[in-house]
Amino acid sequence: MLKSLSRPAVKLVERYLPDPYIFVLLLTVIAAAAAIAFERQTPLTVLRFWGDGFWNLLSFSMQMLLVLVTGFMLASSPPVKRLLQRLAGLANNAGAAIVLVTLVSLAASWINWGFGLVVGALFAKELARQIRVDYRLLVASAYSGFIVWHGGLAGSVPLTIATDGHFAAEQIGVIGTSETVFSLFNLGIVVVLFIAMPLINRMMLPDEKDSVYIDPSLLNEDETRRVRITRPAERLENSVTLAWLVGIPGLLFLLDHFVLRGGGLNLNVVNFLFLFLAIVLHRTPRSLLESLHEAIKGGAGIVIQFPFYAGIMAIMVQSGLAETLSGALISMASEASLPFWTFISAGIVNIFVPSGGGQWAVQAPVMLPAAEALGVDIPRVAMAVAWGDAWTNLLQPFWALPVLGIAGLKAKDIMGFCLVQLLLTGVIIAAVLTWL
Repeated sequence: MLKSLSRPAVKLVERYLPDPYIFVLLLTVIAAAAAIAFERQTPLTVLRFWGDGFWNLLSFSMQMLLVLVTGFMLASSPPVKRLLQRLAGLANNAGAAIVLVTLVSLAASWINWGFGLVVGALFAKELARQIRVDYRLLVASAYSGFIVWHGGLAGSVPLTIATDGHFAAEQIGVIGTSETVFSLFNLGIVVVLFIAMPLINRMMLPDEKDSVYIDPSLLNEDETRRVRITRPAERLENSVTLAWLVGIPGLLFLLDHFVLRGGGLNLNVVNFLFLFLAIVLHRTPRSLLESLHEAIKGGAGIVIQFPFYAGIMAIMVQSGLAETLSGALISMASEASLPFWTFISAGIVNIFVPSGGGQWAVQAPVMLPAAEALGVDIPRVAMAVAWGDAWTNLLQPFWALPVLGIAGLKAKDIMGFCLVQLLLTGVIIAAVLTWL
């Protein structure tokens, strides 16, 4: 059944889904028009919202670019290549490859979303080198594991409300992760998705005649060449000692961060870890720089598109459009249905505001008073926002850019499969949020 459902979905998306850059341009126009039509904002005011907010994600854009680049450099180091090869060897057919890449991506994304995006994509490439399998579905399966990130250890919403002094602390206090990430209903969603997602992806595996394969030779990197050193500068470029004099202290800093200071994972820490592990494992600066040259090719989409999403977020938040959208859906809610409508509203807002932390800042002022008025559990409503944000990432090409950059595909190649994943996981998440 899923194979039959995915076939028209794939064809539909391949025909009509534009490049992610075109998608973000269309979203910009839609957000601006909606702010003018529904919020009675003047065109000049909306233009100012957009222009003033256009560069608000510069720091985040650089972080995301580094997720891609540092993750690629780490995975292209000789020891990690050998590890991925051994792990990929556990799959002996196409179906097993789909299941394995999904499970690896789910586990990595639950630990940290940036880690999951990179590991899933790189593992998919390694599997494609060894197994003849539909490459589109393989990469879509690698991306599908990203759906659990906001219910995991690095989820923006649960970590925000667990932090002293967060912006809603006076209203709801500090809510520990035992009530959100490690609550029964949240773990229930995670467990069901760990079971369902690999099965969903496996059942979408196309027949031989409908499959799209990739030549494994296109995925092979050039073998390391023997370097002939003729200049003092080349001696430095190929010095293991120089690389380790910087790389090992970087890893010692992380040891101090985690062990002695009790620090946790965040995007900067993940990037720092990837970078300095790559420095050590590549052994020479020259090897690292050659890997960097290959990695940076996939970052063009991030560089050009993230500023447009920052502008869209500014329009949605400052015009009041996001609050209006959330409020309209919440007005239909009862005590029993509030988590469901919160989840749906968060999924819709996420299309225009693809940032977990930013979305919570937008929706919390609407959701929290509604939860208090209806007597609904605050942690459940907060996690409904988190899961809604994670859910429609399956349709929002913003977060797929690092995966697509590594895999060498376009959004239209995987989004047909992601559409099926979106429909089925939406039912699962909504059901558990409402009834467990």
